[in-house]
Amino acid sequence: MSFLKRIGVTMSLAALASIGGAAVAADYPSKPVTLVVPYGPGGAADLAARTLSTEAPEYLGENILVVNKTGAGGVVGSTQVAKSRNDGHTLLMARVGSQATVPAINRTIPYKWDDFTFLGLIEKNPFVLGVSADSPYQTFDELKEAITNGERLSYASAGVGTLLHMAMLIMLDDIGVDSEALIHVPFKGGGKATAAVVGGHADLIFHNLSGLSGAIESGQIRPLLTTTPERFATIPDTPTAQEMGHPNLENVIGWTGVWGPKDLPEDVVAKWVEVLGAIAADESWLEATQKLGSVPAILSPDDTKAFVEGQVNTFSTVAEKLNMVIE
Repeated sequence: MSFLKRIGVTMSLAALASIGGAAVAADYPSKPVTLVVPYGPGGAADLAARTLSTEAPEYLGENILVVNKTGAGGVVGSTQVAKSRNDGHTLLMARVGSQATVPAINRTIPYKWDDFTFLGLIEKNPFVLGVSADSPYQTFDELKEAITNGERLSYASAGVGTLLHMAMLIMLDDIGVDSEALIHVPFKGGGKATAAVVGGHADLIFHNLSGLSGAIESGQIRPLLTTTPERFATIPDTPTAQEMGHPNLENVIGWTGVWGPKDLPEDVVAKWVEVLGAIAADESWLEATQKLGSVPAILSPDDTKAFVEGQVNTFSTVAEKLNMVIE
């Protein structure tokens, strides 16, 4: 629990101040809000969206319709929102992959990381390295030894450039092997990537705890390592990256936020700051989010933008080091 307490719910004073300083339009929203998830069902983005869509309408005053729009590592759904009408009725369930790692790697996609209105970060997700329950590797050290000795294993990801992909590349670099030491098997979303490991179609996965928690609880996935500074409460027997001698892996962390098209009206932004401020204190949302293995982390629009910029810079550095940048 100490990790949860340390990160906590970080709604900033700036966000709270903006609630009182802006007049929220009485006619927004005037219809249900479509929340586009740029990944498939069952992944971290989808789970976060459905949790938010259950709790937020009470404060928003309208229903939230979750729509999965998959393709190109989150680019298809993100592009749809970036090009949608900026009235606040089409929003994006933003993820680290589609909004930070992909823009950092692929400079040719139809949007840049800041071609959106940042409404707020809502959660952070510890990452867990996992293998199937019938894998011969019982510990991280056993897996590491196999990889460094040239064992050709495969890993599943949610697509090229997603955090699941980048996380594994960062891990391979950290243990001192080439980025091609493992076979990359991309899927359309974290849910399908997890299912591939469970079904024996890939050997391992480095994924959000929220996306693996169900498979871990059911005994289908064996967690070998977590990127939290301390052992996570729901998987207390899983060692941390620090314990295993790889503290750099703590930089691998997932996150989810609510973005809109660029230049959303101030009253729409203020309404969502108000909604997320209420969500930050909503016991039902907090409990559901933590049960998924995520950490509630509500940030103001300005703090969210600064956080994402730091993430983009981090992944740009990694991509340049590994000669992965597409221009």
